[in-house]
Amino acid sequence: MSEYQKGSKKLINAWAFYDWANSVYSLVISTAIFPIYYNSVAGDLPTQDGKIEFLGTLWNSSSLLSYTISFYMLIVAFISPILSGIADYSGKKLSFLKFFCFLGSFSVIMLCFFDAENFWIGILFTILAGIGFWGSIVFYNAYLPEIAHPDQQDSVSAKGFMMGYIGSVLLLLVSLVLSLFPEIFGLKDAAVAAKVTFVLVGLWWIGFAQITYKRLSKLPTETKKITKSILFNGFNELKGVLNQLQNHQQLKYFLISFFFISLATQTIIYMASLFGSDELGLGQFELILTILAVQIVAIAGALIFSKLSKKIGNLKALKATIVIWCLVCFCAFLIHKEQEYVTYYFYGLGGLLGLVLGAIQSLARSTYSKLLPKTDDTATYFSFYDVTEKIAIVCGTIIFGVLISLTGSMQWSVLSLGLSFVVAFLIINKIKKTKHVF
Repeated sequence: MSEYQKGSKKLINAWAFYDWANSVYSLVISTAIFPIYYNSVAGDLPTQDGKIEFLGTLWNSSSLLSYTISFYMLIVAFISPILSGIADYSGKKLSFLKFFCFLGSFSVIMLCFFDAENFWIGILFTILAGIGFWGSIVFYNAYLPEIAHPDQQDSVSAKGFMMGYIGSVLLLLVSLVLSLFPEIFGLKDAAVAAKVTFVLVGLWWIGFAQITYKRLSKLPTETKKITKSILFNGFNELKGVLNQLQNHQQLKYFLISFFFISLATQTIIYMASLFGSDELGLGQFELILTILAVQIVAIAGALIFSKLSKKIGNLKALKATIVIWCLVCFCAFLIHKEQEYVTYYFYGLGGLLGLVLGAIQSLARSTYSKLLPKTDDTATYFSFYDVTEKIAIVCGTIIFGVLISLTGSMQWSVLSLGLSFVVAFLIINKIKKTKHVF
């Protein structure tokens, strides 16, 4: 067997290495460092009635970041079906992967110029980095059937996830050391350490991606002209799934429930650091330490719920994770910065969240897979699943931002996410017992 033939170890490792490359963006930037740094920069800006000015309008700073995420996720939700169509019918997947990878990594590096005097840089390159990350994922995922046989794909996908986790945790540890001991590395303070982290993440992403490029370029390709029909094929396929849902009530109930699950979970993932720093007044060390702990507990949680689902079924296990997420949200609603042990309460919530962080996403995906009708076109159904998740993130971050603007506090935003889990639980209870998911 050729070392670059479908199913070969070297080819699979090269593909999985892109997870190692790009996952540093989702953990180190989106979840950990950037929200904390953004909050410190926004705190240096002049305020009017507690709001900052941007584009001639007064904004609550936390709401502005939430709306920024909503904006780029809306763009991603719209272009994903177009990109999927290109990935399916064009032989230029590698070129598009390179473009979006460069866009994302370059934008992350540009965040090092983000400060109170150049606030627009933070907003603009946050949007471009998000588009770059999610755009590259479309083409990265499209390679899976080409590099692995069907019986390999589950394990190969899991391998990519694990490599991404390990790589991102390693770089987050480096960032933690830089922020705690900046003077040892000749850095002025933690703010400069954060800027160095942005550069490191961008270089890590684009640098390790070269390993993936080199080996994927050896795959045979059939270049086809990108036509109007190809561009809109993804939308037509999604419309077809939407029409078919009328004949599959179980699947429809699940997708509605999944919408509310994603609305809440993904918004929490994006905004948790900001909640800790802005609402609870926690320091960078406490926040990064919590995020690291969450990632470690998440591995154990995924294993625990994986075994639990085998004993009691996917749906019951999924319902259990929803209940725990509800508990996290309602407890977060009750804590405030004046409490004596607020840091330890936050650690506790982080540990509880970590227990169900990976579990709810893996259980939701596997449950959806088991509820699918008999079809050879599972890729289209999962494309619909992914677009549902992205639209849910748009709605969740908008609701989060609006409630902050109206109330001046994140507490009510967090409560709304808890209510989303309640709605998800009620809807998922409408799914009838089947031999596949119980």
